[in-house]
Amino acid sequence: QLQLVESGGGLVQPGGSLRLSCAASGYTLEEYAVKWFRQVPGKEREGVACTSGRDPSTYYTNSVKGRFTISRDNAKRMVYLQMNSLRPEDTAVYYCAADPLGLCGDYDYDYWGQGTQVTVSS
Repeated sequence: QLQLVESGGGLVQPGGSLRLSCAASGYTLEEYAVKWFRQVPGKEREGVACTSGRDPSTYYTNSVKGRFTISRDNAKRMVYLQMNSLRPEDTAVYYCAADPLGLCGDYDYDYWGQGTQVTVSS
């Protein structure tokens, strides 16, 4: 069974950068869609960025376009989220999720990590 573990969260000042990593074990990520979500207590979970398992497509929510970049290294079973120009409103727990459907979209992904906290504050 696929297992996902996120890392790379932490405290950063506004305008700073972080790179989140999502490490997969138990199965190859090659055909999986992998999506980063974030959630703030009391708010709905939000899809942030996604990389398709079927083609090189990537997708971003509007609020992070131009600031965040999702990438994957299938050989290493890793997916990354490079976050630049961070803002206080980016503060959240970030989760990676994967699904063998391979398509980026709004549906229930099968596999989830435990999350990593990102705090943007001065």
